[in-house]
Amino acid sequence: MTQPATRLAIGGLVHETVTFLPQDTELEAFEHRAVRGDEIIPAFAGSNTVYGGFLKVCQDNDVTVEGLLCAECAPSGPVTAKAYDTLADELVSRAVLWREEADGLLLHLHGAMVCRGDPDPERTLLLRLRSVLGEDFPIAVAMDLHGNVGVEKAMLADIVCGFRHSPHTDMAETGERAAKLLMGKLSGGIKPVKALARPGLVLPSIFTATEISPLRDIMAEMRAEAEQPGILDITLFTGFAYADVPEIGATVLAIADGDEALAIRTAERLSARLVEAREALYHAAPLYDPYAALDKAAALLAEGVRPVVLLEHADRGNDSTHLLEAMLARRVGRTAVPYLHDPIAAQAATSAGVGGQLMLTLGGKSSELAGLPLLYTGHVKFAAPLRYRISGPYRTGEQLDLGQTAVIDDGDIAVIVTTQNVTAVDTDPFSQCGLDIDEFDIIALRSKTHFRAAYEPIAGAILIVETPDWGPADLVTLPYRNAPPGIYPITMAPPDDGLDDDI
Repeated sequence: MTQPATRLAIGGLVHETVTFLPQDTELEAFEHRAVRGDEIIPAFAGSNTVYGGFLKVCQDNDVTVEGLLCAECAPSGPVTAKAYDTLADELVSRAVLWREEADGLLLHLHGAMVCRGDPDPERTLLLRLRSVLGEDFPIAVAMDLHGNVGVEKAMLADIVCGFRHSPHTDMAETGERAAKLLMGKLSGGIKPVKALARPGLVLPSIFTATEISPLRDIMAEMRAEAEQPGILDITLFTGFAYADVPEIGATVLAIADGDEALAIRTAERLSARLVEAREALYHAAPLYDPYAALDKAAALLAEGVRPVVLLEHADRGNDSTHLLEAMLARRVGRTAVPYLHDPIAAQAATSAGVGGQLMLTLGGKSSELAGLPLLYTGHVKFAAPLRYRISGPYRTGEQLDLGQTAVIDDGDIAVIVTTQNVTAVDTDPFSQCGLDIDEFDIIALRSKTHFRAAYEPIAGAILIVETPDWGPADLVTLPYRNAPPGIYPITMAPPDDGLDDDI
């Protein structure tokens, strides 16, 4: 007798929430990139995305795909309750429609989403899905390495796999890992059991590059542990430091084939390694203030080292002006500033037209810490709606829509302003806007780790610039209110010196 074909539902709701940002994230931000139903396969097939990985496994195994909702937007402030409820309601409703036909669910969540009134809406979403699909309905979740993954959220899914690389060049690979394990569970070939260990620390994003020691060494140990007999998968979540929530922090999640004790031992062993290395993890690279970075860049350029990448990593709104202000004052070499989020400037440049000259203010709109808007005068070198498929190593093949985009150039510094909030992490901004990357001595980026995949091979030097924005390396400067005690370095209890605190 012919076995019925396997049918899997695919969906996702993805957001990395910076709870310290004052502006809420509305539904419109998600709708700009939302993909639904039958549109999911053509949108993501062959792409280096989680959904691309899901679809590859489905294709390789002749699995029928039922598309639900794939909604995502750039990292930003807390998601409004209305936006979350609208998206979650749609995702759950679509899942219910396919409950009788589908054999399982492949779901993409970030792991660090927060909305107004709910510090862990992903857990809430999984609870809702469990309530309508049933406790035994197979669910596999793929998450970001920067997720804040507590026990309850992880245990609501049968399979949880996270990225192992930052830059996240393994997004499709992670989707494949999750989908293959779900297929194994469905066939009865494996019996996945999970264990979590939480080492009580959280890393600033800038120090989560997985090819820089000491994290590189711990990741190598994780991969070795994943090869031991009986282990199906291991993820080391570094946590997301800029979501002030009770579940903040790193998590080691191990999946074993029916052997819970093995999963526990493995997770705890790797968790202990993180504790052991925690201070070294916070000194993975030197930090510069803007003017010190420009002094260093000038010295490197004098030695023939170029291009120099200046990384304003603390910028969480893609519109910080601290480094730009210093560059305008110091004028060190021919400089490119790709993808500054400023819809007003993009529209003004479009109105001026290519070749036009204009004076306007740039950036500094997302929060007080982003700096003041800067007065800038330049000529428009490019102005057009920009939509293209990513060619770089991160999210390869995914379609990106920046909305109205413009290049404004004052002869020394060329700034690319965008309508949509997108972080420049590869060389596409240059090729898409008609710029020659070899022309530039300095490239100012706002990424954390993702830029490394494209820029480490071509940069003469990379300097990390620390500015007073909402994504600092020094986490103790942030006003945490919800993080639990004992999370290094932000809520460490003072040593017990035997003295009365009232003395």
